[in-house]
Amino acid sequence: MAAASATERTVIENCAIATVDAGGTEYASGHIVLAGNRIESVGAGGAPGDLANVVRRIDATGHLATPGLVNTHHHFYQWLTRGLATDHNLFDWLVALYPTWARIDEPMAHAAAQGSLAMMARGGVTTAADHHYIHPRGAGDLSGAIVRAARDLGVRFTLARGSMDRGESDGGLPPDFAVESLDDALAATEATVREHHDPSFDAMTRVAVAPCSPFSVSTELMRQGAELARRLGVRLHTHGSETVEEEKFCHELFGMGPTDYFESTGWLGEDVWMAHCVHMNDSDIAAFARTGTGVAHCPSSNARLAAGIARVPDLLAAGVPVGLGVDGTASNESGELHTELRNALLINRLGAHREAALNARRALRLGTYGGAQVLGRAAETGSLEPGKLADLVLWRMDTLAHSSIADPVAALVLGAPAPVTASFVNGRQIVEDGRLLTVDEDAVARSTRDEARRLARTAARG
Repeated sequence: MAAASATERTVIENCAIATVDAGGTEYASGHIVLAGNRIESVGAGGAPGDLANVVRRIDATGHLATPGLVNTHHHFYQWLTRGLATDHNLFDWLVALYPTWARIDEPMAHAAAQGSLAMMARGGVTTAADHHYIHPRGAGDLSGAIVRAARDLGVRFTLARGSMDRGESDGGLPPDFAVESLDDALAATEATVREHHDPSFDAMTRVAVAPCSPFSVSTELMRQGAELARRLGVRLHTHGSETVEEEKFCHELFGMGPTDYFESTGWLGEDVWMAHCVHMNDSDIAAFARTGTGVAHCPSSNARLAAGIARVPDLLAAGVPVGLGVDGTASNESGELHTELRNALLINRLGAHREAALNARRALRLGTYGGAQVLGRAAETGSLEPGKLADLVLWRMDTLAHSSIADPVAALVLGAPAPVTASFVNGRQIVEDGRLLTVDEDAVARSTRDEARRLARTAARG
């Protein structure tokens, strides 16, 4: 960023602020000053009157300012297969949908990524992760298409470059033509990291190494994938302990449960995060806490697929980093992360800890700072603090839906979905009054509809 633009300031005033910093600092009425792509100051009352080069002032009366939401697990391509297999558990759902997913190509992947990102961004997401693990032969540059969609929308992005090398002929679920060989998967993953990963503080795109799951990849892909990630200095991501069927599969195939299997292949550590982690015992949780392994909690998807209730209060009490995930929109059709704040709180209160499981502020922390921790970006985003990246959201709280709720954080988490008046990523506004500024939403809707229909026709032809 040029020196001149770095001094340009945006001043936001007169809003309630939940900083989600280590002390949980909040202001009933305060200000935020953005300088270039960084947060310069946050505090009570109005901004200093002698600020130089203020290019914009926002009167945010009636709003709550929070860090931008951080989505830690998704499958963008599933935007094209929403509403199918609605009464299935995970394994049956995968069997039903893999034959369709195996027909995806580059234009489909790009359209699906646009749809997924657009829906999240207009609902307050500023950082998103996509776990893309289906790479059918001849499908084109799927990773490039997804990265391009995130760049065009202006969302901070982690591509978890997934892979599978266990097809139907090897006892896996996906068709053989939709999986890669061990060597091809490793080579393509390394190429993706080298082409797209940016390790800088204000990076808009990062890449993680992400074999799909224990039941769709070989042990060698898990082991060598971990070695590859650490050689390249990037993070690792996979699915873990999602269902009781997965637990049974691991015991039958490997002679141990998922967590012990992950540890045996090098898949526990501060550079690892896993999706779901529903079926974990005390020793599993202790292993994650000891190693700093993170968890992407996906409450809506877990409920949609009847997977169970993750032990989030116990994970947090043990010191495990936990963030929130939308998961793929074939198992969470709304595709919105802000609804996961509410669902995380409500679903976890159905578990053993009941009303003490989570409160509104802990739910907001899961969706912001917790997600940044899980993605390895807590030093850069996830809270509103001077020096951090200017990723934040202004939620409107003075409409019929929220105006009679005195506590704005409770209103955001427990109330109806709050309108997003403004969302900033890297200091750039990407949403205004609930509409995206970076892409044409109606054009994205048409594109995703057309590509979904084309995918359905292609799959029907077999």
